[in-house]
Amino acid sequence: MSSGSPTSGVGRIIAGRYLLLNPLGSGGMGHVWLAHDERLDCAVALKEIVFRDAVEADHEREARVARARAEARHAAGLRGHPHVVTVHDVLEHEGLPWIVMEYVADAVDLRDLVDSRGPLAPAECARIGLAVLDALTAGHQRGVMHRDVKPANILLAPDRAGSPYGRVLLTDYGISVQPDAGETRYTLASVLVGTSGYLAPERATGGAPTPAADLFSLGCTLYHAVEGMGAFERESHLAEVTAVVMEEPRPAVRAGALGPVLQALLAKDPGQRWSAAEAEAALSRIVTPQAEPYVRTQTDLGSQPPWAGVQVPPPGPPPNGHRPRTEGEPPFVLPPPPPQGGRRRRERSHALRAVLACGLGLLLALGGVWYAMADRSSDGGGGQQGSRQPYGETVGLTKPLRDGDCVIADWPGSERFRGTPRLRLDPTCGTALDGQVMAFVTTSSADEARRAGAAGCEERTREIRDRLADVRSQAVVPTDGGFAAAGRRTACLVLGGNGPVYGPIGTHRRLGSGFADTATMQRRDCLDVRTNRDARLVSCEGSHDEQVLGFTRLDPDVTLSEARTESDTACARDVPPGDYGFDPSVYTAGSWTSAGPWKNGTHFVVCTVRRQNGGTMEGDES
Repeated sequence: MSSGSPTSGVGRIIAGRYLLLNPLGSGGMGHVWLAHDERLDCAVALKEIVFRDAVEADHEREARVARARAEARHAAGLRGHPHVVTVHDVLEHEGLPWIVMEYVADAVDLRDLVDSRGPLAPAECARIGLAVLDALTAGHQRGVMHRDVKPANILLAPDRAGSPYGRVLLTDYGISVQPDAGETRYTLASVLVGTSGYLAPERATGGAPTPAADLFSLGCTLYHAVEGMGAFERESHLAEVTAVVMEEPRPAVRAGALGPVLQALLAKDPGQRWSAAEAEAALSRIVTPQAEPYVRTQTDLGSQPPWAGVQVPPPGPPPNGHRPRTEGEPPFVLPPPPPQGGRRRRERSHALRAVLACGLGLLLALGGVWYAMADRSSDGGGGQQGSRQPYGETVGLTKPLRDGDCVIADWPGSERFRGTPRLRLDPTCGTALDGQVMAFVTTSSADEARRAGAAGCEERTREIRDRLADVRSQAVVPTDGGFAAAGRRTACLVLGGNGPVYGPIGTHRRLGSGFADTATMQRRDCLDVRTNRDARLVSCEGSHDEQVLGFTRLDPDVTLSEARTESDTACARDVPPGDYGFDPSVYTAGSWTSAGPWKNGTHFVVCTVRRQNGGTMEGDES
């Protein structure tokens, strides 16, 4: 049967609960609708299968229905990823499937954004590229190739900090495939799978889908974003496919630092193309150009007050975990330049020495004037106090924060996240821990840090926050006087949303460590279960008993003892393992509860997957 035009369905109710409000867009698979879920009273997006005519329906119905189910299965396997549009359900209505997806409010796709605003800046393209690359890598780790990466399949939406395009989401897994899964490929032999101008050369000539092919398409997408047109854009689809296979991309004229990345991703030979790790490293350097923390110029040194050491960011956490810096530990300082050979010193001209001496004298004189005139009050915003307390008197810390530092936060009132907390370091990272430093935002000035620090921290900590059940981001912004002492960086904390996090989080946890509370369990964690009260974090590459899939919440009136009997059922209903690719005949839902979420009133439960027979799971099952 025909589904009609994209506007004829307004007001229809699908599967007894989804009221169609208005069309959001159309594609090769059908129409996407904004709908109201009358059962949960929320907005969702529905993808509708559309057949152009009855003849097509007779010949293609089975293949296209199967493709819709495959899209739902593949995308559901990535549920919870911060850069993938979540698929909630696939349902049948009047004999055809509909896919229920997350509705991303105020979203615009990258193609429309470039059409309306013009080409984007290289750094903005690199930020978008990092997010899409993260989504693709998550799919590739599950064996799922996207096969249709293009600007129209990348959504940009406001993030929680209000940045209008801060959230980046990859959508439309409608033609994705798992090459090693033995599944049927629902395509016509005479039709290229993908979009001309964005297909990798090896795919255009009939090769198998691979991660490298998705990376080529990502390169084409970033080229379009920064140049305003396709790298292989031609007058016809056939000409575009021919150009992809036979011709080099148009020389980029606006790409700047992004140019080498585009060149490496658009290599014709997939063996010569950059890997995901290489692309991620290069894009990260563009997004954060001051990532080389030890680079300092003599101008920077001369601009410091006489009492301030030159602060630089720490070199990163030591292997196998976090070593917090104690209050007595000296800050990092720029190492002195290496000594020069005697012959080279003798060869310096008298004129050069005179120029240097004059310059040094001038710098010292200016420094003396600056010192005499500087405001050395104790307000935490300048002078000696700013140097002693980089984040101000309210925060109270006397040393700059470092990656992985564990903190206890005392809020000025009774409500968390209202106002500026006073922070104390917890060198033990113990069970009273409120949160941890998970990222930094480097800026050129203290004023820029105040303007952009919070939004930057939201973006930098998004991935870890989306993996945990109940956390929030908090930016610790340096003062004017403490900006240099803080290493020119805003520290990004991840704090428990309603209470402590009970120990290290994210990559600062050690394999083999036990969980003091479910607050530190995160999506995709693999667990070695000793008893029903003792679970240890282990590598997912080896043998394990359970894997964390997500979280659900129980009603406020459910007690902790009741939760321990009801949580498995709740997880099977709300986070079914089948949605993540686990065979329901082999696997079942599990759950973990702890006192913490009941003390703070959140009542969240950690949902896992385990074998029905109680056996262990192996690395290739996760």
